[in-house]
Amino acid sequence: MITPSQAEVRMAIAEAQTIVVKVGSSSLTASSGHLDPERLNALVAALARVRLMGGRVVLVSSGAIAAGFGSLGFSSRPTDVADQQACAAVGQGLLMAQYETAFARYGLRVGQILLTASDTMQPQQYRNVRRTLDRLLDLGAVPIINENDSLASNEIRFGDNDRLSALIANIVVADALVLLTDVDALYTAPPSQPDSKRIAYVPNVEDALSRVEVGGSGSNVGTGGMVTKMEAARVAAVSGIPSVLTCAANAGPAMMGDPVGTVFAPIKDRGSSRRLWIGFAAHPFGTLVADEGAAQAVRGGQASLLAAGVVEVRGGFSAGDAVWIDDEAGNHLAKGLAGFDSEEIPQMLGRNTAQLKRFLGEEYAHPLVHRDNLVLV
Repeated sequence: MITPSQAEVRMAIAEAQTIVVKVGSSSLTASSGHLDPERLNALVAALARVRLMGGRVVLVSSGAIAAGFGSLGFSSRPTDVADQQACAAVGQGLLMAQYETAFARYGLRVGQILLTASDTMQPQQYRNVRRTLDRLLDLGAVPIINENDSLASNEIRFGDNDRLSALIANIVVADALVLLTDVDALYTAPPSQPDSKRIAYVPNVEDALSRVEVGGSGSNVGTGGMVTKMEAARVAAVSGIPSVLTCAANAGPAMMGDPVGTVFAPIKDRGSSRRLWIGFAAHPFGTLVADEGAAQAVRGGQASLLAAGVVEVRGGFSAGDAVWIDDEAGNHLAKGLAGFDSEEIPQMLGRNTAQLKRFLGEEYAHPLVHRDNLVLV
């Protein structure tokens, strides 16, 4: 695709019909760790303006643990998982009460959705999330989404809401993603350094990730740093979605297309929801190792993965599960949906279609991963 100009990207964000906004804990809380009503109300005012102008708004909001730890007597954000989960259970209710009151001033209803990573990994749950969000938006409500921190484990979780917001942008087929943080833009180096300069426009975020020096979270209540925000912008860009990164105080101007923060251009045309799910949300349960010829064909982007070109199968999975496709050096080439159960595949390896049909039957004369279910990584 032709790379758009900065003005074109900002115009696309200003004209977005469906917009996903992510706000971090540090943007909603005071230094004490408690929710700051003034900050929250200012954000809601900006979101309500877009909604009342006819836009569809989805808010991905951190803040549950930050809102709850003070109420439970902690002086700072706890590090123990059980304490964090308890704080999230208390804080999520406090957070939603504030949002409900704030949006009600504009005659708007909100709907709470708490997700775990597994809710986006399995196709049926993914469809359920999409159906619920679409219906809430059709009814004029503002969905407010957070990771279910009171139930999520450290082993399988989003880890921060930046990645979650990019996945939600795919689920609702958003026209723009807005990432709100505690700095006003992306800089060439940490803003505290004297030679640091603001970057207003990033035409290719994949290139920028390798060039820009970024730091971690700048607060003691948040979990995501600039790296996770750039990764969210990358997921959006690869999905054909423009994004803007700025501070919460600039939320309104950012959504109106004003020259604030950093905008990231889409670097691919929008793909199908199915392919986006395979690429970014589906959790691989195993690996198919391709030989040199099959690896080259997969890299070409137009070939299915055939049994004749696979030398090894790893892990246990069922037909329809996501799997990695690796070369023999162990590099991930693609992610795809397996056409067979893992225990069926060893007898198929190295055999061409005619041999599969002759020795195993017609039902085995199909690709291990069809090209329609394969996404390069």
